[in-house]
Amino acid sequence: MVTGGAGFIGTNLVNELMSRGHEVTAADLYNNERDDYIRADVRNYRQVENLFEGQKYDYVYHLAAEYGRWNGEAYYENLWQTNVIGTKNMIRLQEKLGFRMIFFSSAEVYGDYNGVMSEDVMEKNPISDTYQMNDYAISKWAGELMCMNSASMFDTETVRVRPVNCYGPQEHFTPYRGFIPKFIYYSLFNKPYTVYKGHKRIIDYVEDTARTFANIVDNFKPGEAYNIGGKQEWEMEIKDYSDLVLNAVGVDDSLVTYEEAEPFTTQVKTIDFSKSIRDLKHNPKVNPAEGIKKTVEWMKWYYRV
Repeated sequence: MVTGGAGFIGTNLVNELMSRGHEVTAADLYNNERDDYIRADVRNYRQVENLFEGQKYDYVYHLAAEYGRWNGEAYYENLWQTNVIGTKNMIRLQEKLGFRMIFFSSAEVYGDYNGVMSEDVMEKNPISDTYQMNDYAISKWAGELMCMNSASMFDTETVRVRPVNCYGPQEHFTPYRGFIPKFIYYSLFNKPYTVYKGHKRIIDYVEDTARTFANIVDNFKPGEAYNIGGKQEWEMEIKDYSDLVLNAVGVDDSLVTYEEAEPFTTQVKTIDFSKSIRDLKHNPKVNPAEGIKKTVEWMKWYYRV
């Protein structure tokens, strides 16, 4: 089962798992036309419990979440109820039924850490070194702590994943999404947007990400956490990504306002992906220029531009 299975990453993951011959059920809050879909709100224990009526799942990918730091500030009730209470509901069912879970955290949990962000940073460093700068990051770390606590108390088996700036087809625009879909949407509709200087990021095309997520069931190691993102050599400044978007859309940068570093946002994130490469055969193939072109084409199709 994939909670959040009708969402951006969830849709791509469900398709990847099914292409490998897995029997998959997608669960999500929103109505969907898929035959393998069940509607459920993870904030409601009864609805989560109903997902398991007459069904036995070997693995549950728990993606259902409210996404983004500014979304978490504007709609903090939804954030905490979905990301924390929703995760606790899933853990309670895991303790009862014994399925293995893949919990989707975020690289945001590293907060303002200045060193290389390897998976053990969160366990080996004081909280002051990994200061989390928004409720979204805090809620995701709370979810990880609950998974680890359940493993200690009830022997549940969970793998935690920390995606890094995943983007690509099926990601619909909202003002709270990541910078790639926002830049593309604004460029397509001739709307102004802001680029903050000095911020560097790695992005990961969703088909690469989904392939790695699907590999987890083939080498499931309970208790492990994995950073999953693009290649280190693809790291660029946000402005460089904006330039790739403008080029793919075919417009100049007259839409763009350039400002100094964004507040409450880490400027440079240096992330270690060696564990996911070793254990999960993570091998990103789609570079940013190619991935952005593909995403632009999908958004043109979706928005009929």
